Amino acid sequence: MTLKKLPIGIQTFSEIREDGYVYIDKTALAYELLQSYKYVFLSRPRRFGKSLFLDTLRNIFEGNKHFFAGLAIENKWDWAVRYPVIRISFASGKIENRAHLDESILRTLRENQHYLDIECEERDSVAGCFSELIRKAHAKYNQKVVVLVDEYDKPILDNITDTAVAKEIRDGLVNFYSVIKGSDEFLRFAFLTGVSKFTKTSIFSGLNNITDISLNRKFGDICGYSQHDVDTTFAPYMKGVDREKVKAWYNGYNFLGSQMYNPFDILKFIANEHTFRNYWFESGTPTFLIELIKKQHYFLPSLTNLRVDEKLLNSFDIDNLDLEVILYQSGYLTIDRVQTLGVKTYYYLKLPNLEVKASLTDYILKLFNNSPSNQADIQVNTHMALLENNMDSFKQALSSMFASIPYNNYTHNAIQNYEGFYASVIYVYLQSLGLNIIGEDVTNQGRIDLTVIMDHAIYIMEFKVDHPDKPSSQSSTNALQQIKDKRYVDKYLAVKKPIYLIGIHFNAEQKNIAQFEWEQLSLNP
Repeated sequence: MTLKKLPIGIQTFSEIREDGYVYIDKTALAYELLQSYKYVFLSRPRRFGKSLFLDTLRNIFEGNKHFFAGLAIENKWDWAVRYPVIRISFASGKIENRAHLDESILRTLRENQHYLDIECEERDSVAGCFSELIRKAHAKYNQKVVVLVDEYDKPILDNITDTAVAKEIRDGLVNFYSVIKGSDEFLRFAFLTGVSKFTKTSIFSGLNNITDISLNRKFGDICGYSQHDVDTTFAPYMKGVDREKVKAWYNGYNFLGSQMYNPFDILKFIANEHTFRNYWFESGTPTFLIELIKKQHYFLPSLTNLRVDEKLLNSFDIDNLDLEVILYQSGYLTIDRVQTLGVKTYYYLKLPNLEVKASLTDYILKLFNNSPSNQADIQVNTHMALLENNMDSFKQALSSMFASIPYNNYTHNAIQNYEGFYASVIYVYLQSLGLNIIGEDVTNQGRIDLTVIMDHAIYIMEFKVDHPDKPSSQSSTNALQQIKDKRYVDKYLAVKKPIYLIGIHFNAEQKNIAQFEWEQLSLNP
C-alpha cells in the first residue's frame, strides 16, 4: 500500500488536498464555528496548525467545494454562496518598529486589493485603506466580507523585550484591528489567531466584541492531532513503534478537549524513521523566556506544581509580564486539570511531555552553566547515582554541578543567599534527565522542597542555606530533621518502595554543599 505524503511545513489547504497529503479532517469543527460566531479569536502554540485551519476557512468561504470531497462539511455548507476574503498574515519576517509595521500592513492590503480586483484611494492610511477595502469588497461582490488574520500578535512578541517598541507596535495594531469593529455591517466573519491572548485593555480594546474559543471545550481539538488520529490515520506510518513512548514524548497538550499532539512532532518523527528528538522545541528557541526567568529569579520547581486562576485566559500584558501565563500560551506548560471552588475557576499547569520537560530544562541550564563542556558528565553521574541509590555519588555529582557555575553568575545580586536558587539548579538538572519530579510537594504538614519519584525508589529532599555568620551547626532548622519532624514521608508510605530522605545545607559564601545528610526508610512490600 502506498502511503500518502506527510504535509511537513505545508499550510495551504488546497495543496494538501490536490497533491494527496495526509489531512486530519477538522471541517466539522469549522462548520460549527461558522454557524455559531461572527468574531472569533484562537490562541495556540506555534506549529500547532493554526495557519492551515485559517486557510481551510478561506477555502470554505470562497466556495471551493472540490477540495472538500469526502470531508465532514461537504454536504452541510452552501457552496453556491461565495464570500470575498481578506487575508492578513504576520507569520513571516520580523517587524522592528511602528513604521515597519505600517509598511507591512499596507503591502498586505495592496496584495488583497490585487486579489479582489479592487483599488483603494486611501493608499497610505492603514486604517483608511483597510476600511475602504472592506466596504468596496462588500459592494463589488454583493456579499459580506470575511477577514482572516494569522499570527496577529507576532509583531509584538518579536519585540517584547523592548517595552517602548512593543507598545508602539501594539498601538499600531489596535489602530488596524479597530477597523474590524467599525465595519460590522459589512462583515460576515472575522477570525484572528496567535500565540498569546493580550488583555482587553490593550490590543483588544478596539475589538471587544470578539469571542475567545481558546479554552472552549467544544473546540479543544480544533488544532493538533488527537490520540485517535495517531492510532488510526497514522497507524500505517508507525508499525513497530512503541506507541506509549511516542505518547510520553509528544502527547499531553490540553485545551480542555482531548490530549493533543503537536502535529510538527508527529510528522517529523515519522519522516525521520521514528527517531525520538525534540523536533518542536528545536524549531524555535525560547530566548525571551530564559531572560524573564533570569530577571525574575523564578523558583523553577514551581513549574511542576502550578495553580493559576482565570488570569490564564487573558492576562498577557506588555507592562506586566506573567511568566506562568507566557509559558502556558507559548506551549511550554499546559493544563493538567481544572478545579472550581465557589465562583472561582483554577487551572493546574504542568510540563506537557518528555520533549518539553527535558528540552526546556536543558535550555535553562545555560542560566547556570554557560560553559557546559562537563554538563553531560554531570548529568550522567547524577542519573546513575539515583538509579543505583548511591548517595555518596549523588552528593559528588551535585557538588560538581555547583562548582561548574561561573562566578560571574553571582555578581551584582545575592541569588546565592536564597534556598530557591539551589532548589532551582538541582531541579533543572534532574528535570533535564526526564525524571518525575514534584517541586514544593504539598503534604498535610507543609511542603517538601523536591520529591523525585522513580520506579525503584522515592527521594525526598529539603534544602537550607547556611550563611558565613551562621554555620550549619547553628542553623535554626536542620534540613534532614525537618523532613522527619514534619513527617513528609507519610505521604508516600503506601507506595511500598524504598524512600530516601536527603537534607542538604548550602554555604552561601562557598556557593556549594556544606552538609549532606541522608537516611533510607526501607519498606517491606
